[in-house]
Amino acid sequence: MEESVRFTLNGKETSLTLDPDRKLLWVLRTDLGLTGTKFGCGESLCGACTVVVNDQAVRSCQTTMRDVRGKSVTTIEGLSHGEELHPIQKAFMDHDAFQCGYCTSGMIMNAYALLRSGSSPSMEQIVTGMEDNLCRCGAHHRILQAVAAAANATGGGL
Repeated sequence: MEESVRFTLNGKETSLTLDPDRKLLWVLRTDLGLTGTKFGCGESLCGACTVVVNDQAVRSCQTTMRDVRGKSVTTIEGLSHGEELHPIQKAFMDHDAFQCGYCTSGMIMNAYALLRSGSSPSMEQIVTGMEDNLCRCGAHHRILQAVAAAANATGGGL
């Protein structure tokens, strides 16, 4: 049964009429054309589909629309301001923190949530915070360097 689901998406109030049990990933990609969020494993294990809901990194492949009702959702498309990249996006570019790029949006969104906590994370905290996002290309070292550089550039918080 379809219902109206209201939430904030990338800073804009959004209302959709749909099955509230539908997964956020498919609503973003199919209904709204926001294809930066990727489908990876579909089991909440790889992190390719990571978005931020109320400042927490979540796997959109397992998050229902009911789960985001009344909340704020940020996707990779919501980080930049026009042509100006977000500091995390800049750091990923500066450190070549991607190879094929498939995991990149999930990595960036996970890092964004990590840095939203407001503290300046140590490398150990960055490793722990990023360990559930997988990169099949093996760019983890550069990804960690990029997250650390973004934390330094922003004073540890966003």
